[in-house]
Amino acid sequence: MTAPATPDTGEKDPAIRVRGVVNKFGETVIHDGLDLDVRRGEVIGVVGASGAGKSVLLRTIVGLNHQAEGSIEVLGRDVDRLSDDEREALRRHWGVLFQDGALFSSMTVAQNIQVPIKQFLDLRPDLLAEVTALKIALVGLPPDAAVKYPSELSGGMRKRAGLARALALDPDILFLDEPTAGLDPIGAAAFDSLIRNLQQALGLTVFMVTHDLDSLTAICDRIAVLVDKKVIVGTLSSLLRHEHPWIREYFHGPRARAAGADK
Repeated sequence: MTAPATPDTGEKDPAIRVRGVVNKFGETVIHDGLDLDVRRGEVIGVVGASGAGKSVLLRTIVGLNHQAEGSIEVLGRDVDRLSDDEREALRRHWGVLFQDGALFSSMTVAQNIQVPIKQFLDLRPDLLAEVTALKIALVGLPPDAAVKYPSELSGGMRKRAGLARALALDPDILFLDEPTAGLDPIGAAAFDSLIRNLQQALGLTVFMVTHDLDSLTAICDRIAVLVDKKVIVGTLSSLLRHEHPWIREYFHGPRARAAGADK
């Protein structure tokens, strides 16, 4: 008798594999046995109600928060089994854009971009300047942005500067925390296009925490919805048919209709 075939998900070597993760603060449980695979080369959007732990999950994957239980693999490496040196080397393979860019206010844009480069690489000053200029151009900032301080930039420019810093070491994975928050619709659409173009050109895997329905419909290959302390993952079309009350409200509510997401 032939054994039943194992369903082929098409994902044998994910960029990120989360298994049985429990996150809690005191007695408050945020995630309880959460499983998630992020495929290499995809843009995955992470959504959920306020307090569902979207940013907590991102911070746990990048090591800023340690899970109470469970395991996390990034690029095939179990993060908890790595030595400090191995973990530091793995961090070179991802970049993070936090809300509003999270730039160092006392540094210029160029100096901000150079922080991770100087941490991991020993480049000649001329080569460092060349790489910095390349990253500034890559995110669509003018050359003169290099000498400006964060306080001299618009919100959209700060986000682009933060993105340039996140891309400083040519990462494999890009983590974005509410990248379009605070931008007007035109600026948000332009930033979405920038992310998609960079993802395609550089072969990035993008893990994007967002509340922006326009971003989900414009650039995400799949969507991970945090509900009931776990996650439900699917394409936009499959989630539109999902029966979970919060998912139905999110994807069929007034804002979804305005964004065209419920079509």
